[in-house]
Amino acid sequence: MDDLDLLDWRERLARLYLSDRDLAGFRAARDELFRTHPCSPLPAADRPGFPGLRWFPPDPAAVVEAPLRPASGAESIDTGGPDGVVRYRRVAVAETPWGPLTVWWIEAYGGGLFVPLRDATCGAETYGGGRYLTDTVKGTFGRGLTVLPGGRVRLDANYLYNPSCAYDDRWACPLAPPENRVDVPIRAGELAYHD
Repeated sequence: MDDLDLLDWRERLARLYLSDRDLAGFRAARDELFRTHPCSPLPAADRPGFPGLRWFPPDPAAVVEAPLRPASGAESIDTGGPDGVVRYRRVAVAETPWGPLTVWWIEAYGGGLFVPLRDATCGAETYGGGRYLTDTVKGTFGRGLTVLPGGRVRLDANYLYNPSCAYDDRWACPLAPPENRVDVPIRAGELAYHD
């Protein structure tokens, strides 16, 4: 994997998220990207014959609109890893039917919104460390989270996806902090890669 491959991966992922494909077409295109791209988070040995990611069935009830309220508490959290220290600043809290979810801003060059979450399916049906609703630094625009007028967001849990570390231990991923852990199961989006 080289820098130009990584640039290509991010561009293709952003184009996929911004495309007009329906959910089934999106999932199929994502599977193809995972199967064929040199920067796929899948281990290289898993790519030949890769049948595709496993998903919950589409659920229209997994699409919700939520009001935002100002975030309170400590201003930011930091994570460390191969990328160095990354700071995340609380932007707002979405009052969802599943529970409150903090919307984070990644305090890095270019910045971006980040919404990791851990729900009651994690560790049984989905990746134990949680899933992401959006990480715009990685190009996940406009599907999992859409900012609406009037201090609201639309959240589509059908687009919840696993962080790269769910596929291969070579990746380090920020996981959902305690404030983004909800007690209810969200049976939408991507299932665990490994049984």
